[in-house]
Amino acid sequence: MSLLGSHISSAGGLRRAIGRAEALGCEAMQIFTRNPLQWRGKNLTDAELDAFRRALLGSSITRVISHASYLINMAAEDSVRRMSVDAAICEIERCHQLGIDSVVIHPGSSKGGSRRDALSRLVESLDEILDRTRDTTVSVLLETMAGQGGTLGSSVDEIASVLDRQGWDRRLGICADLCHLFGAGLDIRTEGGYSRLVSSLAKHVGLERIGCWHMSDNKGTLGSSADRHAHIGEGEIGAVPFGMLVSDERFADIPAILETPKDGIGDEGNLALLRKLRGRP
Repeated sequence: MSLLGSHISSAGGLRRAIGRAEALGCEAMQIFTRNPLQWRGKNLTDAELDAFRRALLGSSITRVISHASYLINMAAEDSVRRMSVDAAICEIERCHQLGIDSVVIHPGSSKGGSRRDALSRLVESLDEILDRTRDTTVSVLLETMAGQGGTLGSSVDEIASVLDRQGWDRRLGICADLCHLFGAGLDIRTEGGYSRLVSSLAKHVGLERIGCWHMSDNKGTLGSSADRHAHIGEGEIGAVPFGMLVSDERFADIPAILETPKDGIGDEGNLALLRKLRGRP
């Protein structure tokens, strides 16, 4: 069964995120290791690295996932691509120092240009990123996207084509986001819909490539390309696929990370619902 968790604030220092996650009863967590709206973050001191590693070792948190900067666009065609590659490499090295084994990165956007060319640039960027971080064991997880504008990675087939063209590096996987997949047009609202999703992932990507799930309902309608996060069961998706996922033995030990709103029932309420759907605390 999936490891339940949430995206946790690291305000006040990365080690504080671990205490916040434990207070919620998380089994896994996702964090920003630095400001996601800046290209560069300050280097972590030896003391900060040691404090985080010690806190994690002494906690009940099984897995930590990093989410890379929102500014990164590995498919850009100008200096932004160069900055994106460097930022991704920096994040991977940062995760390596912290003992974090996976980083979620958005595939990028064509920005209205040729989608084919943008996909080629994405593959080239991934080649460089993975090659230059070959001395680490940190995995890159490409997040499935809702498809707004020229955003890449809005279908399982497209993600699979990137993996295929890149050469199926063992350190390259995916983060499957249910909110985004629904926005991109994949109907997962029923048990049959969930089963078709998993079958598609198994066929085109391989279930072993799924390193993380993002868990959020969607206020937008099916195929609207909307990325409007909602509490589990309070959007257009409903609770069914979330319950199927968290109780699916094929995804045992894979983090299922909440990216739901922090207001209302918040993380506490959403985690309580997922535990109930999973059938055990």
